[in-house]
Amino acid sequence: MRKLLFVVSLSLSATTLAAQPLPYQDASLSTEQRVDDLLARMTLPEKVAQLQTVWQQRRGMENRQQQFLADKAAEIIPLGIGHIGRPSEFKTPQQTAEFNNALQRWLKQHTRLGIPALMHEEALHGYAAFDATSLPQAIALASSWSPQIMHDVYALAAREMRATGAHWALTPILDIARDPRWGRIEETMGEDPYLMSALGVAAVRGFQGKTGKTGAFANDKVVATLKHLTGHGQPQAGVNIAPAQIAPRELHEVFLPPFEAAVKLAHAASIMASYNEIDGIPSHVNRGLLQDIVRGEWGFNGVIVSDYFAIEELNSRHGLYDSDAAAAKAALLAGVDMETPDPKIFPQLTALVQSGRLDESAIDTAVRRVLALKFRLGLFDNPYVDAGKANALVGAATQRDFARQVAEQSLVLLKNNGILPLNADKIGKLAVIGPHADETLLGGYSSIPRQTVSIFQGLQQKLQGKAEVVFARGTVLTTQLATPLTQPAPDANQAFITSDIRQRSQAAGTFSMQRWNHDAIALADDNDRKGLLEEAVALAKTADAVVLVLGENEGLSREAWAETHLGDRASLQLVGNQLQLAKAILASGKPVVLVLTNGRPLALGELAQTAPAIIEAWYLGQETGAAIANVLFGEVYPSGKLPLTFPRSAGHIPAYYNHKASAKRGYLFDDISPLYPFGHGLSYTTFDYSELQIDASRARANGDVQISLTLQNSGQRSGTEVVQLYINDPVASVTRPVKQLAGFARLELAAGEQAQLRFTLPVNLLAFFDQQMQWVVEPGEIRLLLGSSSADIRLQGSFSIDGAVTDVSENKAYLSRVCVAKANQEAQCDSLTE
Repeated sequence: MRKLLFVVSLSLSATTLAAQPLPYQDASLSTEQRVDDLLARMTLPEKVAQLQTVWQQRRGMENRQQQFLADKAAEIIPLGIGHIGRPSEFKTPQQTAEFNNALQRWLKQHTRLGIPALMHEEALHGYAAFDATSLPQAIALASSWSPQIMHDVYALAAREMRATGAHWALTPILDIARDPRWGRIEETMGEDPYLMSALGVAAVRGFQGKTGKTGAFANDKVVATLKHLTGHGQPQAGVNIAPAQIAPRELHEVFLPPFEAAVKLAHAASIMASYNEIDGIPSHVNRGLLQDIVRGEWGFNGVIVSDYFAIEELNSRHGLYDSDAAAAKAALLAGVDMETPDPKIFPQLTALVQSGRLDESAIDTAVRRVLALKFRLGLFDNPYVDAGKANALVGAATQRDFARQVAEQSLVLLKNNGILPLNADKIGKLAVIGPHADETLLGGYSSIPRQTVSIFQGLQQKLQGKAEVVFARGTVLTTQLATPLTQPAPDANQAFITSDIRQRSQAAGTFSMQRWNHDAIALADDNDRKGLLEEAVALAKTADAVVLVLGENEGLSREAWAETHLGDRASLQLVGNQLQLAKAILASGKPVVLVLTNGRPLALGELAQTAPAIIEAWYLGQETGAAIANVLFGEVYPSGKLPLTFPRSAGHIPAYYNHKASAKRGYLFDDISPLYPFGHGLSYTTFDYSELQIDASRARANGDVQISLTLQNSGQRSGTEVVQLYINDPVASVTRPVKQLAGFARLELAAGEQAQLRFTLPVNLLAFFDQQMQWVVEPGEIRLLLGSSSADIRLQGSFSIDGAVTDVSENKAYLSRVCVAKANQEAQCDSLTE
């Protein structure tokens, strides 16, 4: 009888405990309280597990149907895990959601403390997963010069990610890109720190919402990751991960501001360190950068995550340490909180603490940051999603109009001698010629959307019932598309997955995912191109107009992540016989529009002079063809502006606009000016700038200057202009750039309509490092230049900063404010750049 009573007592006690959550399980407590309680309950191995990720190992927890395998999870992550890497790989949205739910349920029920995992995904230009909405590549998004577009694109990516149970986006990329030989330039937002700051802040707010530094994330928001910190976009010789030869002043004035703005203004919750070194110190062990600047000066309280395999490469590539344990300790103490993509180096942390070579408090600091994110995301309270809704929410047909509109605003009209817009009433037969005109190129970090619209398809749809649209390839750029993926799934699943990808790609009309991932890329030869040029020329001669689609593909410029997977190039010229093809088509005498599809600036050579009209289309996402057709036929007007300079050749590099005065004396036998300048982009209408007024009554440190002007659409069509405000400091204690972007405004005006713009320029935005490396505002003259590009200046003025030299390091400014007022309307002020 006593034994029975004892058993009943134990049962009642267990029931009572189950009904009373532990403090870290109590949603009414603060994040800090919950973290404190949970951390105190964790063993050292459990803590170290929270600083690790599984990606390739995650595939071992899946069967052929992409379902979660609990027994394998017990072997691979018995103590739980911090991150799960890219769980959407090779899965439908519903399969991803079901896998994530099952994994979270297993962690909750079968690990000692039930700590949920973060699911990280790529989302550079939309959620990179099967069926998700594919939007223009980052360099194209930046060409919109629209913080609102940037915000909305990443808000959509966040919604689609959360619908499948993902929480962490490894983007936006804030690398200042100054070398177009570098294969990753398409992933960036260009060359300018101000433009990138404005777009980066908007991107983070799109991903995260306005959470502040410690607030909860909404259930349709995700963690944004700023990458790659830093100097990654100006590698030596344009070679990915090569050393960045950047002096401290330039580092602080050019490369760090976009990251700092995104941390201080948008409260980005994650940062990824870069592969490269600066002055002999790789970023993953650069304590001065990660601890002193990022955490100390900026007050960053989020998680710093490693790039894939980067901690391992401290030894294997950089040659810094003689053991994995030494690399683990150095990276952790420098400020890296989590290792990706799989447990390799950070598992050494446990033995380091146990042997007394590392204080456990260093582990606790990093774990605290990881746990705080999990609590802010609500994962301890509800880590699950409705898997039954995932397929309908991800890549929904209702997003196609949005994707098309973003694409329309992201392409750039480089040249137009009057041929555009095309008149459908005067075209009976339109020839579409180009190696990829019948395929939609999406760019790197892409998956396979539900459907795409190629340029050929888009023009067919546009002219259906009005004109005949015919296609000829003209040439071939690369071959060997059918080589194996670089990072295959487990062998048992490989044939199935490869077949599935091939079928999906064929159905969607895009092979971007495979082309970007495959190792072996070979240039096509004469045998591959045999007869194609002649066929195209013959077709052109029978047409009333020609759309000639040239450029590159994802195999010709991409991330070089291994010596067997290269993507940087020594030349910017059109590959193969494209120039020969273009000359032959132009010689037909037919009206020709050159459309460029590519991920980096190209040296066009004589085509810049001979082609009647040129459009830089970049990679415009799933609705590429519909967008280009609308612009070509004037249903939509072009409005994009270049976010980086187009040099005339690789020999002109570096060619960024904000150079020093001594940088451009000239070349013997060549023109040193850019082919197309930063900020360039034409319209189908014209704009007049007038009535510049400057109020400098508060032009002193910590003050501001009011700058106003009138913009009028003086043409016969509606149009959108991007008004660009540049400054020049003609006399300073250190040399200053010839121009610096300090504000911009994108606005649409009907024919004849005008608007008044007012910029509020913070004087502290003009600060720089003086000779003593103090962040100061100096008194003296500042010149203002306003116009349609960095080389097309329409209005000029100046003002003087009053007062003494003032250190403003504690009161930095990052962005100007702009308000636009049209007739009989209230002024609309930009809120996304505040």
